Amino acid sequence: MTAIAFIGLGNMGGPMATNLVKAGHQVYVFDLNANALAALAEQGAKPCKSSAECAANADIVITMLPAGKHVEACYLSENGIINSMKPGTLAIDSSTIDKATALKVAGALQAKGLEFVDAPVSGGVAGAAAGTLSFMVGGSEAEFNRAKPFLEAMGKNIFHAGGHGAGQVAKVCNNMLLSILMAGTAEALQLGINNDLDPKILSEIMLKSSGRNWTLELYNPCPDVMENVPSSNEYQGGFMVDLMAKDLGLAMDCAVQSQSTTPMGALSRNLFSLHAGQGNGKLDFSSIFKMYAKED
Repeated sequence: MTAIAFIGLGNMGGPMATNLVKAGHQVYVFDLNANALAALAEQGAKPCKSSAECAANADIVITMLPAGKHVEACYLSENGIINSMKPGTLAIDSSTIDKATALKVAGALQAKGLEFVDAPVSGGVAGAAAGTLSFMVGGSEAEFNRAKPFLEAMGKNIFHAGGHGAGQVAKVCNNMLLSILMAGTAEALQLGINNDLDPKILSEIMLKSSGRNWTLELYNPCPDVMENVPSSNEYQGGFMVDLMAKDLGLAMDCAVQSQSTTPMGALSRNLFSLHAGQGNGKLDFSSIFKMYAKED
């Protein structure tokens, strides 16, 4: 049993923390949402009154927060957990944030004798609940090896992407490609529908042809083609448009910093930002399909 602090119990963090409890660890938890804390307490975690109290109890600290500014504040602000973490503690940040913030937090923790990896995830809420997430980890070999057993309690694919910040770069590259695939798949399906094709049959054809991709296999964006996906549940659940737009912004920032050419990524960011601005930000990102549909 290892004492683990888990800070940030949202749609992803809650089930991730639950899986650590199920793995037999002593899990201390903190979130601003009292209901989220109560839910984890029912699973056997120990709720704390502050992030500092939470971190002070632990040998491993895991954070799952909305954005870089929240991660930086959590660790490095005047009341940040850097001041309460025990010497030698390993921090694992599974938030999706910018590389620069990951490097800043890593450097500050190292200066205090603490360890850090950035370990953003892929797999969505369903993967978090099932313990099948993919982790893209940035840090030293030693830090990665220390973090790996705990990540394995929450996921099944654990990758060492490189040094600090590399996990964040891998994550935004992955999500940029995912957004392009989703937008393109939705566009192709609607083109078929507009020309009197059955989207189920067209999906089957493309799945057995060169257009095959993850969105067709597991996450079809056209309603009623596939069961148990957001498109067949009025685009509820899953990965919100607002979050995809945020991740695409991070990808474009990364492209600017590295002087990379990303025309498809830029177009995808514009599409998802437009879609969010039209009031669809809380829907699943597969709802980009609605942008192409003809109005009756």
